[in-house]
Amino acid sequence: MTMVQKLPASGPAREALREKGQFWTPAWVAEAMVGYVIARGSTTIFDPAVGTGAFFQAAKVLSNRVERPLTLLGTELDPKALDHAQENDLNLADLAQVQVTNFVLNPPHKLFEAIVANPPYIRHHRLASADKLALKSFVQNFTGRNLDGRAGLHVYFLLRALQLLAPEGYLAFIVPADICEGVFAASLWQWITTHYRLDAVITFDPVASPFPKVDTNPIILLIRHTTPTAEFFWTRCQPTEIDDLKIWMQSGCNESSNYGLNLHRRSIKEGITTGLSRAPQVELENSPVLADFVTVVRGIATGANEFFFLTSEQANALGIPDEFLITAVGRTRDVPGDEITDGTLEALQKKGRPTRLLALDGRPVEEFPERLRNYIKQGEATGINKGELIKQRKPWYKMEVRNTPPILFAYLGRRNVRFIRNRAGVLPLTGFLCVYPHNRDTESIEKLLKLLSHPQTIANLALVGKSYGDGAIKVEPRALERLPLPRSVIAEVGLQQPKAKQGQFWEF
Repeated sequence: MTMVQKLPASGPAREALREKGQFWTPAWVAEAMVGYVIARGSTTIFDPAVGTGAFFQAAKVLSNRVERPLTLLGTELDPKALDHAQENDLNLADLAQVQVTNFVLNPPHKLFEAIVANPPYIRHHRLASADKLALKSFVQNFTGRNLDGRAGLHVYFLLRALQLLAPEGYLAFIVPADICEGVFAASLWQWITTHYRLDAVITFDPVASPFPKVDTNPIILLIRHTTPTAEFFWTRCQPTEIDDLKIWMQSGCNESSNYGLNLHRRSIKEGITTGLSRAPQVELENSPVLADFVTVVRGIATGANEFFFLTSEQANALGIPDEFLITAVGRTRDVPGDEITDGTLEALQKKGRPTRLLALDGRPVEEFPERLRNYIKQGEATGINKGELIKQRKPWYKMEVRNTPPILFAYLGRRNVRFIRNRAGVLPLTGFLCVYPHNRDTESIEKLLKLLSHPQTIANLALVGKSYGDGAIKVEPRALERLPLPRSVIAEVGLQQPKAKQGQFWEF
């Protein structure tokens, strides 16, 4: 009987889960993925992250169904996960050929005809520095390219698995959608689709997600080590299509029937440009983009909000003169609406929220007033100056500088990503992006804000943002500048239309 993973909502248990990146694969997903990799007669299954054994269990079920014995091979870093596997209808014989090792950094010395995995979802900032260097070296040696350091561990799992995929072999991975949406995605997928055949990308409607209550947007990648093609299948699975999806994948993605699925034939070029996890958007190829109208910069990164970002009461008690303080906002939930006014700031101050940013220049510490010198020394005594970001500043207490942005963008959220009119002239911290219009007159800014707040524009954010669980998206500065803008809405609000960019694809 397949065990169901109980996810802790918060606290140390949830943090421990993030550290290991272990989210169990549902049985129906495992059976569909194993079905794909054995559809052409494979007799072995290799899982580089065995975990609790969902794919092994699925292989045993399908082995009986196809009347063909399957050899189960794998690696796993966490021995405790294998203990759970034995509670999951697997025995010691099933796990006999599983090696306890680091698959990416200490891989097997053989090729495999069928590889299937749900690799650990560990973000880059949780990886040890030494491991990052080793991973960088591996990618450089394998692909001849450098991979952006913000790639999570699951990206390296995929590349190592492709390296170990035998000619004519099949691979199925279920991974977060950011593998197709990050700053590294275009270069990564251009390389993969030049050397391997991308058969299909399966995405899921939020209500059909294999991992409900997990802050990730999963996709399934189906890849073969054979001659690349210019097209691939793409679908977004609905709850009513799960059985059809299993049948289609277990057929090896047979092209003769869609088995009731809403399949799209997409070009590799368009898919990479749009983002493989996103719906086809060929019609937006020549759309104006936000960069035609604005420049986007991230908010101020203090490196230690608890030291630099203060309430009015804290600033007064410390005796910090107003000339060294600027008004700022830090959290998106501190701005519930679509504008920041003096009233917004007054409400925050009444709630005891910080609104005063310590904005020091680079003068020697001896030139500051005495009480401010004492505060700086207090920070040094507590080690604030040794933080990763802060220690790169010279001197460490010198704050980043931003011009006041007329428009802010709340870039991370489920249903509340939005553009905000900055009527109070505040500076934002990293909870926001700064939007600087090329045309700074008031009338143009108001027209631009109407364009940005239009439902069609907001809907297009999904085309450039990283997608997470339950409809959440995150949009980075350069990605926001690539936001396609509907020409009809540009005309509706009365902004001058930029010239069409004929024959160009967005660059990711």
